[in-house]
Amino acid sequence: MTASLFISDLHLADERPESTETLLRFLRDTAPKAERLFILGDLFEYWIGDETLAAPMPAQVAGALDRLGKGGTAVFFMHGNRDFLIGPRFAKAAGVQLLPDPYTVTLYGTPTLLMHGDTLCTDDVGYQEFRKVVRNPEWQAEFLAKPVAERIELARTVRAESEQAKKVKSMTIMDVSLPAVETALREHAYPRLIHGHTHRPAVHEHVVDGHRCERIVLADWYGAGSCLECTRAGCRSVALT
Repeated sequence: MTASLFISDLHLADERPESTETLLRFLRDTAPKAERLFILGDLFEYWIGDETLAAPMPAQVAGALDRLGKGGTAVFFMHGNRDFLIGPRFAKAAGVQLLPDPYTVTLYGTPTLLMHGDTLCTDDVGYQEFRKVVRNPEWQAEFLAKPVAERIELARTVRAESEQAKKVKSMTIMDVSLPAVETALREHAYPRLIHGHTHRPAVHEHVVDGHRCERIVLADWYGAGSCLECTRAGCRSVALT
């Protein structure tokens, strides 16, 4: 069966080894059966630069991805809000192709828009302002020039502040906004949309300018992992153990 697989929001971290183990099994047993694997961001809990590859877990993940690619499954990676500093060194080590966000691909005859999903959360004004800062090339160059230990400490501080901020934000603010979704669908000729980021797996139907569009939200891997499998017959969620 010809299939493409989609995963996002794994948030791999040393303190959550079960997610890494699930991914390694997935890359060994499930993903080789597909022609393409798309990772739509937040593969790692945070990424302070490609020097992170020196650590055992990221190196192990990169090696497993590289083996998958060399086995015949094309692997694509889109940056998330946690691992937007993944660069060419990681891409080479993992054998992955870096994709822009958004990116349109035709899946078995169906035009499909791929996004991480954070740019759709336009009601979260504070986050969108933060995103503009950290996606600025000048900010990134300055950050990457800092010693690794300082970058790690800054990343941990930002992560802690983010978790604290979530406690006072409404769930609605942290979800996608309908106008942003409709704009994205309209700008890309009303395709199917697949994204992650919100950790709210579901299938939504949107009617935009008279066009019926499907929006599929990927699950996170804080619990049992899952992937989205798309074939000519459509898309379905597949639980991983």
